[in-house]
Amino acid sequence: MSYPYYGPSSYGPPPQSHPNGTAILVLGILSLVICSILGPFAWVMGNRALREIDESGYYYENRGSIQAGRICGIISSVLMMLTFGFIIFGLGMAFVTGGFESGG
Repeated sequence: MSYPYYGPSSYGPPPQSHPNGTAILVLGILSLVICSILGPFAWVMGNRALREIDESGYYYENRGSIQAGRICGIISSVLMMLTFGFIIFGLGMAFVTGGFESGG
């Protein structure tokens, strides 16, 4: 007698996808490639989504993409802060050394 195959046995509810997972990943990648101002948004949205996932207790299948988008957002935010820091440092040095004075 053969038994019917019902597929792989799984315990618990089926995996879910967080609704903002794709948006966080896209914002993180775009913040690295095109516009770094999107980095803090990906960072904050990723933190919020991971907190929601941890508090729910369910398995979300797109947790990895949320983490990747969040990390891309963190990297982009740090690079943006360093860039602004160098710009402010350069303008400050030009102001202190008299780089903005006219020669005439």
